[in-house]
Amino acid sequence: MVRCAQNGDLNAFETLANRYEQRVYGLAMRMLRQEQDAEDVTQQTFLSVLENLEGFRGEASFSTWVLRIASHAALKIIRKRKGLNTVSLEEATEPSDDLNSIPHPEFIADWRQSPEHLVERNETRHLLDEALTRLDEKHRLVFLLRDLEGLSIQETAAALELSESNVKVRLLRARLQLREELTRVLGDPSRQIDMANHQHA
Repeated sequence: MVRCAQNGDLNAFETLANRYEQRVYGLAMRMLRQEQDAEDVTQQTFLSVLENLEGFRGEASFSTWVLRIASHAALKIIRKRKGLNTVSLEEATEPSDDLNSIPHPEFIADWRQSPEHLVERNETRHLLDEALTRLDEKHRLVFLLRDLEGLSIQETAAALELSESNVKVRLLRARLQLREELTRVLGDPSRQIDMANHQHA
């Protein structure tokens, strides 16, 4: 289908656009949290895909390539909002992300059900979306690209103009915070660990 689109088959391109439109919009909506901006990013993404389709060489999957374009389009809007047109996200946030600054959880409890079962529940995805809105933007973006959209550490770092080490630390922070928030809802309170007696290893 990609090869057909590269050879000028507009029907093939339309099929590809329809296949990935909702995924691009979902990513943009989670990154920007405004419908109009997400719609603009979706439109701009597929215009860019069409303009640069000949240059796609298959070094990454087509979906990864499309999502990378979408994330760049969304990041342009984020930088414009903050007046950071010429400043990378790494330079615009605190200078050091390191493992020593990772806080240990305040709430630890066993899950009532297995993670595999939880993923199948629609309300779990809703809880995750709610928890994502409470993450700092820099942590949310890394989690969205790496864990929800499946970009590699290297691809996430390139998309966000971060070092790979910063991506790893921010991803860990995001996962820990999300895990704790979901545990407050899904964990078994009777098996909660008393943090007053919990020593951080």
